[in-house]
Amino acid sequence: MDYKSSGVDIEAGYKSVELMKESIKETRRPEMLGNIGGFAGAFDMSKIKEMDEPVMLSGTDGCGTKVKLAFVMDKHDTIGIDAVAMCVNDIACSGGEPLFFLDYIACGKNYPEKIATIVGGVAEGCKQSGCALIGGETAEHPGLMPEDDYDIAGFAVGVVDKKDMITGENIKPGDKLIGMASSGVHSNGFSLVRKVFEMTEESLSTYYDELGTTLGEALIAPTRIYVNALKSIRESGITIKGCSHITGGGFYENIPRMLPDGVKAIVKKDSYEVPAIFKLLQEKGDITEE
Repeated sequence: MDYKSSGVDIEAGYKSVELMKESIKETRRPEMLGNIGGFAGAFDMSKIKEMDEPVMLSGTDGCGTKVKLAFVMDKHDTIGIDAVAMCVNDIACSGGEPLFFLDYIACGKNYPEKIATIVGGVAEGCKQSGCALIGGETAEHPGLMPEDDYDIAGFAVGVVDKKDMITGENIKPGDKLIGMASSGVHSNGFSLVRKVFEMTEESLSTYYDELGTTLGEALIAPTRIYVNALKSIRESGITIKGCSHITGGGFYENIPRMLPDGVKAIVKKDSYEVPAIFKLLQEKGDITEE
């Protein structure tokens, strides 16, 4: 009896790390110390001394049951973008700059090429948000998960000067509420999505004129990363008083999270186009607008 015969392949782990090194290298920032493979990811924080009152920000999340879609479609190159997006968008909501990210992948069996593809998506998400991928973990869980299944989560750390934090405390009646378009369902609500649409190759490969693509491609579109868009707005001189990342609770739960007591938000529903995937989801699932 040995470790490999019990279901954990150490050599596969080594191979997956080798395969992902090039993707990770593309996310390097000057502050990143050392290389992948150490026991801890190291990041030089010297630059924050230039801030008056540096505040560390953090966010952690996963992709929920969207990974089930990746299994059925056998498409694993974008799910890592989702994992990064769900963390860095929360940091951006507070006005912060994401600095570094670490991922955690649990799998039933380590298929090195698949793991490297997933991490390639993580690296792409890090590049889109300007943060370094400084470490991670791939854990093989034989007997706990089916061999072809995996789950991915991660966390990001960022920084903001306290005077530049977006807190919502100065929002007042008359301020403008601006919506920034999504790329689709992002990484929330997939338990509902999977009840409405069959998660089969046939269903997901069905082309819909209103979507302009197949159902699967519309659903697996990676979560949009808003870090650079918000940074551009701030740098243009516009003051962002409050910011809300619309995730699992939709408008009703998330918009109020940025509002001070006694202030409400009015959403003008005729001011934006509802993405076609939501219209189709509502129609097929007989779902109320609320």
